[in-house]
Amino acid sequence: MTRARDVANVLSTATSLATDTETAAAISSHATASNGHISYGNTAGRPASPITGQVYSNTQTGFMEVYTGETYGWEQIGGISSAPTGVTATNVGSGRSYNNGSASVAFTPGTIAGRSYTVTSSPGSYTASGSSSPITVTGLQSSTQYTYTVTATNNYGTSSASAASAGVTATTVPQAPTISSVTPGNAQVSVAFSANATGGSSITGYTATSSPGGFTASGSSSPLTVTGLTNGTSYTFTVTATNTNGTSLSSSASNSATPVNTITADYLVVAGGGAGGAHVGGGGGAGGLKSSSVTFAINTPYTITIGGGAARKNDSTVGGTGSNSSLIGGAISVTSNGGGGGGAYQSGNATSGGSGGGGAGYQYQTAASGTAEQGNNGGSGGSDAGGGGGGSGAVGQNASSSGGNGGAGTNWLSLGTSYAGGGGGSTTYSSVGQGQAGGSNGTTNNGTDCSDATANTGSGGGGVRNSGRFAGAGGSGVVILRYPDSSPAASSTTGSPTITVSGGYRTYKFNSSGSITF
Repeated sequence: MTRARDVANVLSTATSLATDTETAAAISSHATASNGHISYGNTAGRPASPITGQVYSNTQTGFMEVYTGETYGWEQIGGISSAPTGVTATNVGSGRSYNNGSASVAFTPGTIAGRSYTVTSSPGSYTASGSSSPITVTGLQSSTQYTYTVTATNNYGTSSASAASAGVTATTVPQAPTISSVTPGNAQVSVAFSANATGGSSITGYTATSSPGGFTASGSSSPLTVTGLTNGTSYTFTVTATNTNGTSLSSSASNSATPVNTITADYLVVAGGGAGGAHVGGGGGAGGLKSSSVTFAINTPYTITIGGGAARKNDSTVGGTGSNSSLIGGAISVTSNGGGGGGAYQSGNATSGGSGGGGAGYQYQTAASGTAEQGNNGGSGGSDAGGGGGGSGAVGQNASSSGGNGGAGTNWLSLGTSYAGGGGGSTTYSSVGQGQAGGSNGTTNNGTDCSDATANTGSGGGGVRNSGRFAGAGGSGVVILRYPDSSPAASSTTGSPTITVSGGYRTYKFNSSGSITF
């Protein structure tokens, strides 16, 4: 026991009479971190209150570890951090701008903790770093699904990547809409737009805003009508889209639009043309043509009537008269008269109308008269030839040994198309009267029928030479409205007008009866 007591005396304050138990206790209490000794055990057995620099032999991992302080804790000496586990991603969409999505990525550090951690997305390789879980990744593309891996880094290097998280779709606010047109009305403007990307979350609504004034309109689809505006004031507009994550940026500003309570338009009202006379017949007169400008009131319906051309005949009688055309509504009342029919040999004189019909041959029948400011007189019949029907632009030609040509039509607003020309007179000889502006030619003594005048020109039909053959029918009328396209489009139409927007103008052409409301 002498040596045991000697050891005890060295290691403690025990006396030379110390027992073996006292000696063992003295040895145990000396084996502490403060005395430079290394403790050991599994991971859970690490000292509860370690001091910085304390070394521990981890029997679970088989590595020596050193305590580096509260920030990084126990680190394996000479060992790279372990790969994190349990990676879970959560979309963070609220308030995120378009194509700047965000995800919060949570994970569990590996057995050997890292001093820092890096999260990487796939696709895109967007990254973010931090010292602990969770870490937020930003800049993600809207409506794109991503998975994430995490690496850990310490003084000795970087771990391998963790297993990837489940896929998560990044959502944001929507992309700003694109305005396609703005249409002014009475104290309001209709704003049409196309939706763009949703940001990955269904759009719940759109809002249009005026400048100046900040007047707004909201709804679930295009167009949106902004009301409460001041007529005569120019406005521009922007549109935003909203989903559950928030509201998009504003669209680019629209073109300017000025609300109005009236629209001033040019009009052309052409009646139906008269038919040619049958049996040495004169040409049919053109339908009356009236043109000027009028002011339409907003929200007032206007009725449009298209006159029919007179039907063809083969019974040696005077050609029929075309039907009237009109534009009527509110304070507007415009009516043009149907064209007069061409005369027929021994069966009657030509008739008057918007333009007068041409007289028949043999009896030298005189022309019929046209209506002032709508059309012109027809031409007189000659020896064995009919006179030409009157046109809106000129009188019909008198017959000679040949049929008289129809009177010229009118090229409205110099747009390249002439309307309301007279029909040509027939002849026994070789030179038939020529129809004008869609009017048909007369025939010679060859036993053939006349062609009809072109529809929707209001022009007259040609006279026929032979008894029992058909004279030409008159062309139906037409109504055209034209005004600057900066003014509102019609809110409704019937009758299927042809609508064109060109050269700064909006044009409605009615080939059949209908209506229009601005």
